[in-house]
Amino acid sequence: MKKLIVGNWKMNGSLAANQTLVQAMLDGLAGQAPASHMALCVPSPYLAQMQLRLTGSAIAWGAQDVSAQEQGAFTGEVSAAMLRDFACRYAIVGHSERRQYHGETDSVVASKAQRALAAGITPIVCVGETLAEREAGQTEVVVKRQLAAVIHAVAHCTSEIVVAYEPVWAIGTGQTATPEQAQAVHAVLRGQIAAATQHPERVHILYGGSMNAANAASLLAQPDIDGGLIGGASLKAADFLQIAAAGA
Repeated sequence: MKKLIVGNWKMNGSLAANQTLVQAMLDGLAGQAPASHMALCVPSPYLAQMQLRLTGSAIAWGAQDVSAQEQGAFTGEVSAAMLRDFACRYAIVGHSERRQYHGETDSVVASKAQRALAAGITPIVCVGETLAEREAGQTEVVVKRQLAAVIHAVAHCTSEIVVAYEPVWAIGTGQTATPEQAQAVHAVLRGQIAAATQHPERVHILYGGSMNAANAASLLAQPDIDGGLIGGASLKAADFLQIAAAGA
């Protein structure tokens, strides 16, 4: 399976900075087929810019969230149909920052995944444990519970999702799960997906805990790590391209 490297810009960017960053990425890919599938998930105001700049390129684009509602009186929300208008390929759902700061529950995340799929958008379903949960030996229980809610909701469409394991204790902290720690959890998730769909080989399972240019190769070498959900390193063209190259 070709690796999938997805940048999550979080709440960063400006029209001018995005133009420079994306151009540097495209220049770095000029004349060559990237070793990995690549995508950028950007703040919603910049989706039109990504559609304009990335259409026809080797880099796909997507959103960092999607509403669990279809339409209506939900001020500030962005629906899956709206994302589809900007040709989004992906939408991140259930990122730990959304769970932590916005109180998103497993059921809300599952509804968001459903909405994305119904609009023809691939949800990148994030799962992961806190440091307290890891220290209590609850890692497997937590990630399986979070993924089970989505599998139950999307049912026969399970093979159409992307899963991202992002240990909360390793996001933006500089800490990274060792390749062995990450692989162990990815193997658990792989087994859970295999039990839920006849086509588990279609599902990319990404690692999303402070993957960077220095550690990407060792993480991506693990048998069940199919790519990365990249935070800070996706804001640096050279780093992001190096991570994508490490997926060869």
